Amino acid sequence: MLGYLSVGVFIDGGYYAKVNRALKAIESSIIKVRSLFDFICGRLAYEEGVNPSDCQITEAHYFRGRYRVKEAYDRHLLYNERKFEDTLIENDVVFHYKHLREVEKNGEVQVIEKGVDVWFALEAYELATFRKFDYVVLITGDADHEMLVRKLKALKIKTVLLTWNLTDVDATSPLLKEEAGHHWELSNIVQQDPGLKKHLLYRLRESAVNPLGDDF
Repeated sequence: MLGYLSVGVFIDGGYYAKVNRALKAIESSIIKVRSLFDFICGRLAYEEGVNPSDCQITEAHYFRGRYRVKEAYDRHLLYNERKFEDTLIENDVVFHYKHLREVEKNGEVQVIEKGVDVWFALEAYELATFRKFDYVVLITGDADHEMLVRKLKALKIKTVLLTWNLTDVDATSPLLKEEAGHHWELSNIVQQDPGLKKHLLYRLRESAVNPLGDDF
């Protein structure tokens, strides 16, 4: 049993956005960041047998590609981005962005998010090395992070994979699940505890669903 738990949280923004899009379509809701963080601390404190007040998220980081300002303006995304960033700031989440690139291929324009996964992995590993977290929580389903989990385990840092699979498209990589020491699948957890689902989600008013946009 540890006397105090220091937790680092690293959020794959693309994955997080997929979950929110699915929740908006199914539940007309989105995740409340503060409630999600409270759930993480509460569950880790319970599993380690410490007081919840002695379990703290000491750092939280969010990684995502995004459009340059003119492209975001043309797509009516600036308000959505700032609104979501306000939520991150209010919860002391450090956000890391790289510009998206558009590439024409076979007559179609494709949006490429290049380098974000590598940045996610490098930052998580470096911070875990220097901050010496007791736990690292990864919010992602991407197979590319399998080696990150393996490296964190080599540092003897307990690693939690937190996912919320609501559609087949968002299914978590089996390799990532196998590598993670702990896997919390929220779709299963909230089925056993309906009250938790209500706590984790912010119910959108009908008029607020569209203005919030599809990216968050």
